[in-house]
Amino acid sequence: MTKFPNSTHPAENGKRKMESRKRRYVFFVFVFVFVRSYGQPMSLSACMDYAVGHSTEMRLSAADRSDERAEKVQAILGAFTPSVSAQSYAYNQYGRNLDPETNTYTDFTTFHNGYSLSAGITLFDGFQAINKLRIATVQQQMGLSQERQTADKVRLATMEAYYQVVYYDRLVEVLRLQAATADSALLKAQREEALGRKGHADVVQMESEQAQRQFQLTQAEGQLQQALLTLKETMCWPLDSSLSVDCRFDAETAVLTSQFSHLSSNHFVLPSVQIAEAHLRQAQLQLQQARGAWSPSLSLNAGWSTTYYTYPDMAGYQPLPFREQWKNNGGEYVQLTLSIPIYSKGQRSLALNKSKNEVSRAQARLEQAQRERDNALCRARDEVATAQAAARQAERMAEVKHQAFLLAQRQYALGLITAIEYQTASQSFLTAEADSINALLQLQLKQHQLNYYRTGRL
Repeated sequence: MTKFPNSTHPAENGKRKMESRKRRYVFFVFVFVFVRSYGQPMSLSACMDYAVGHSTEMRLSAADRSDERAEKVQAILGAFTPSVSAQSYAYNQYGRNLDPETNTYTDFTTFHNGYSLSAGITLFDGFQAINKLRIATVQQQMGLSQERQTADKVRLATMEAYYQVVYYDRLVEVLRLQAATADSALLKAQREEALGRKGHADVVQMESEQAQRQFQLTQAEGQLQQALLTLKETMCWPLDSSLSVDCRFDAETAVLTSQFSHLSSNHFVLPSVQIAEAHLRQAQLQLQQARGAWSPSLSLNAGWSTTYYTYPDMAGYQPLPFREQWKNNGGEYVQLTLSIPIYSKGQRSLALNKSKNEVSRAQARLEQAQRERDNALCRARDEVATAQAAARQAERMAEVKHQAFLLAQRQYALGLITAIEYQTASQSFLTAEADSINALLQLQLKQHQLNYYRTGRL
């Protein structure tokens, strides 16, 4: 049998090499997938998720949620656990003082050292501790609704900025086609001028058409860059990094579905209503807490203490050992305290009146939030219906203007219309195409908002 001193078996070496190759392969595959996915254009949902994940407002909201959780834990501990404290002291007493051993006055310096341990718990306080815990729970629920409201605000702002980018991206595509068409028309006019079929005035008009399309294209490209910058700012994206956005959209999906037509306020979800409801519940609990301040409170306390003393300047005095004094001087106590509030200079009455007023204000805020919810539902449905009608008309107008532009191209080629008429038809088609793109994008934006109102999610 062959031995391999100070080395492993060849089969084990081969196995390790194979595992090393597998790990390298998995690593390279992961890097490839990551780089490829990172380079992919970001969709609307990806942009909104990134904005929520990197928003400074969400970070501040997360810190608030942490405070609310800590307050709830504090309320639980205050309601169900006792308070425990330990004390220790040491001091020298000079001149005439009381002898702790004989309980008579002496003129010697006395050194005192004491230790104590005490605990206390409130047995009844008019349910103020329980109401405080309930208030902390409501505050935590309200904080979650506020966090959702903040996230929705960021998502809606990102959606609007995203559709601005999509609009200008599509507009740039249209203007590039128009600019290419203008270049072809100018080249054709120059050739026909050389053949004597067109006059120099037609060539000048075509040059004017080309210059106008190039100017509009440059202007649209600048607006696209500004829209991308706005989207980066909304998403908290690094301004010095490139951002690729998926600007594709299907015009056929921008159709008003019948399920939106029968929506009622019961289907309408808004964090603002949940926040108003939580405010009302919190005000009601605070009112109960203010009323509980008028009730007696019962508490239980217990403790233990001991002392050690000696006379440092008394000649020949031998104090008892620390251990014996610790044991001999120790004592315990148990105390049951009943506190009945009688007069507090009107503080409890003032707190009770303020709590009642806060309940009234919270009820008014809830009614206002519900009214705003119902109004927003009606407004969202009307806006979607209006945007759908506008998108259909704009799309139809773009088709008609496109046919008119094609007809103008043929007529201009045959010399039936002037260059000015051709330029007018081209500009009219460009305006109709831009209006159609804007109307379709506005319809999709309004439908996203209505779906958010219906389901509470974007």
